[in-house]
Amino acid sequence: MKRTTTGVTGLDLLLNGGLLPGAVVILAGAPGTGKTILAQQACFANGTAEHKSVYYTTVSEPHTKLVRYLEQFSFFDQEALGARVEHIHLGDFLRPARQDGLEPLVSEIVRKTLDEEPAIVVVDSAKMLRDFAGERDLRGALYDLIGRISQTGTVLLLVGEYTPEELLSGIEFSLADGIIQLEYESREPVDRRWLRITKMRGGNHRSGRHTFRIGTDGIVVFPRIETLIPHVVAAVPEQIPTGIPGLDELMNGGPMQGDATLVTGPPGVGKTIFGLRWLTEGMERGKHCLYVTFQDTADQLVGVAGSFGWDFVSAGAAEKLSISYVPMGDLDLDALATAVRSELGTHPASRIVIDSLAELAFAAREGERFPAYMRSLVGLVRAAGSSLLITSETGAHGFSGNALDGLVFLFDNVIDLRYIEEGSHLGRALYVAKMRRSKHKTALHTVTITDSGLVVGNEIESVTGRLGWSVLRTPGLREPSSPSPGARPDRPDPPAPAGACPLRQRTARRQIRSYG
Repeated sequence: MKRTTTGVTGLDLLLNGGLLPGAVVILAGAPGTGKTILAQQACFANGTAEHKSVYYTTVSEPHTKLVRYLEQFSFFDQEALGARVEHIHLGDFLRPARQDGLEPLVSEIVRKTLDEEPAIVVVDSAKMLRDFAGERDLRGALYDLIGRISQTGTVLLLVGEYTPEELLSGIEFSLADGIIQLEYESREPVDRRWLRITKMRGGNHRSGRHTFRIGTDGIVVFPRIETLIPHVVAAVPEQIPTGIPGLDELMNGGPMQGDATLVTGPPGVGKTIFGLRWLTEGMERGKHCLYVTFQDTADQLVGVAGSFGWDFVSAGAAEKLSISYVPMGDLDLDALATAVRSELGTHPASRIVIDSLAELAFAAREGERFPAYMRSLVGLVRAAGSSLLITSETGAHGFSGNALDGLVFLFDNVIDLRYIEEGSHLGRALYVAKMRRSKHKTALHTVTITDSGLVVGNEIESVTGRLGWSVLRTPGLREPSSPSPGARPDRPDPPAPAGACPLRQRTARRQIRSYG
């Protein structure tokens, strides 16, 4: 059966194509949540010369004021007013002096529906009908209205300022075929709007809370990624080079196409440069790539890439590269997933970089949901046959309690960048902590940032641990053992080698057993 669109692509996806003809659906939510905009968007999306949309108002804002606010949205069409979208005020049918209650109002809506066969009929606000009829009369009027509308191909939308508590007991909700709940959530730094389909007869809708935003195009819904089952694309059994000199040798030729790779490390160690070079390698092989960033803008990334000789401007012009910059204030889990899913649908990307996981988790503030979300995001990219690289910030001393907790298993490959102490200087090092389905070298190797990007060097033999954990190894230094019975507790430590810091030397011996 052909469904009626809501005018909102994301919402139609949640409804498996839209609303069933003849359905009665309630749009419920507090004032300011976007109910009227959603209803108007549906009207303008469906109204035609043959089957117009009819928008009834009860005792809400005047039509002139309503139209003035609608003019700011791209879906609004001035020429459609009257011809395809008709606004009618029901005030004359709601006079308190009437002895016949809501019967004239019901008769008017049913008459127009049967005579003109509109695509959509909206009653805004349906909750105000409670002010003009008792509980018994209201039940009878709604039962009559809903029963007669259900015999037609018209979708009836009842808009009301209902609270979540009223959804559990109101007459309207037991009679309606569907309920779409809209909410406004106050939180820092940016408030959030979300909707939930709490009921929908005749369809297998997507459950859960789904983020939506109101912009110049009206309402845009970002479906919750956990509710979407991607169409799996067969994996390509081939390795892909990273483009970083020396790294592929450590990874036995490089990761597999379709792998999810995690690159960890403290600030400034080279994670972004790693991701940029990884994408450049893909573009040089004629592949389309996507870079999602939460800190650096597209221009800033183009500038960083250019400083290493990587021409992102030409790549963008040739449609080999897409850069999606999401400011931290606008960052939302569902919005990000929708952006990636949309990009994969329009320009299938061979390589995708998300920079970074820690920022995403911090901005989302949905700790309980985050593991399930990440599983779905990785699964979405993997199902598309794309290779995913995600960076994540760690502390200078290694992993700390952050977004990585319990999530490392999602990734096929884990590459750790770190700082090391080299005398009075700081150096960089890299090691491959994990590779699924492939042998790899686990030794720590030097990393240098050159004019052409990261370069992996020789294996490191003289340094153990991360910055702050221990010091340079000294030949002949033995790990301290437990004191033997009768040993003197005040026995001094063996003399430190020349040039070594005594305090640091003792710290190294105490920690080497735990961290070596």
